[in-house]
Amino acid sequence: MNTIAIRREGKNKWERRAPLTPAQVSKLVQEHRLSLMVQRSSIRAFSDAGYEAAGAAVHEDISAAEVVLAIKEIPLELLAPDKTYLFFSHTIKGQPHNMPLLQRLLELNCQLIDYERVVDEQNRRLIFFGEHAGLAGMIDTLSVLGQRLTWEGIDTPLTAIGSTYHYANLPAAQQAVRDVGQRIVEEGLPFKMMPLVIGLAGYGNVSRGAQTILDLLPTRQISPAELLTLSEQENLDRNVIYKVVFTESDTVEPLAANQPFKLTEFFQHPERYRSKFEIYLPHLTVLVNCIYWDTPYPRLLTKETARRLYLAESAPRLRVIGDISCDIEGAIEPTIKATSPDQPGFVWDPATDTALDGVAGHGPVIMAVDNLPCELPLEASTSFGETLLPFIPPLANCDFSADFEACNLPPELKRATIVYHGQLTPDYKYLEEHI
Repeated sequence: MNTIAIRREGKNKWERRAPLTPAQVSKLVQEHRLSLMVQRSSIRAFSDAGYEAAGAAVHEDISAAEVVLAIKEIPLELLAPDKTYLFFSHTIKGQPHNMPLLQRLLELNCQLIDYERVVDEQNRRLIFFGEHAGLAGMIDTLSVLGQRLTWEGIDTPLTAIGSTYHYANLPAAQQAVRDVGQRIVEEGLPFKMMPLVIGLAGYGNVSRGAQTILDLLPTRQISPAELLTLSEQENLDRNVIYKVVFTESDTVEPLAANQPFKLTEFFQHPERYRSKFEIYLPHLTVLVNCIYWDTPYPRLLTKETARRLYLAESAPRLRVIGDISCDIEGAIEPTIKATSPDQPGFVWDPATDTALDGVAGHGPVIMAVDNLPCELPLEASTSFGETLLPFIPPLANCDFSADFEACNLPPELKRATIVYHGQLTPDYKYLEEHI
């Protein structure tokens, strides 16, 4: 039976998550008699003593383990030969910055199983932090919005919302948002902000997390079509925030004239579609990006479109972009860098294509924290571990000496295996051209 180890995260001071909590480790030890090791950590959200009490062996050296669980990428110098690693490798798009990592895993005859590719037969992800990225991302976006409006001289209750990491836990952050919502109900929003509209692109796990937070405020959902004429209406409600959720059919259209939108075709042939999202941008106060994006897909916001919007004579309504997905120069092309929890926003200058930390300046404030779930380490780790838990016994019992086709991994883990015995598996051979 393989020994399973939990590696200490060390990418930055914010990374306090763990793939399994002490309670989950205890369950594996008690119910499955598994052998687990935990590497010592002074910053992990769960104490070393908690893991020891759960039945894990806590050591600095975890080299005796055959299978290593982590969250973020592991530094090249810490990889060991013939090990099986599970973490978010950020390699499946051929990301240049992580190709040395992939090459090193091949050289060391390792196995790499990527959480992002643990999917069912319908290609739905089974192990993810997406909801907690949405939760933290919306809190940070609302906080940045409040700061931006204050800089503009507009006083709103939103200024009372802090960054997610300021709060002891998720319930404390949620209560702070509820309190602000109550003030909006009682005091209303300034006339000059009416209507205050927050649009969310996407409807998956990330968007659901973001909406969980947004709906703690007094919201009224409208359709994308209703958004286009909302500002023309009389007697707009000062005591609500208008919410719009955009699906693919709202954001893109076929290149070919008079052709209907087909979701399956869009996923399989994104090059046949173009963005039509520009029509909504002048009507939004905040845009929250929750979509998956890769190079063949149209962008929600290009730099060219943003320049037209922000270099026009009148200042645009759009103040803040909460880029929860945070693909650098991706769906939101003005996202030219990632930010950190203690400095979540920067202003993108449309004239110079540069970033100025903070909320002051001409251009949109972009919230682009690239590791949002780490701001909710307790809740994010617990939720993630629950989804990972069923796959741990099969990892402990797998014969990794067998050929890939013959090894007894469940199909969900096989689909996620990028490297096996130091070779790219059939589904990931396309990565050869990137290495």
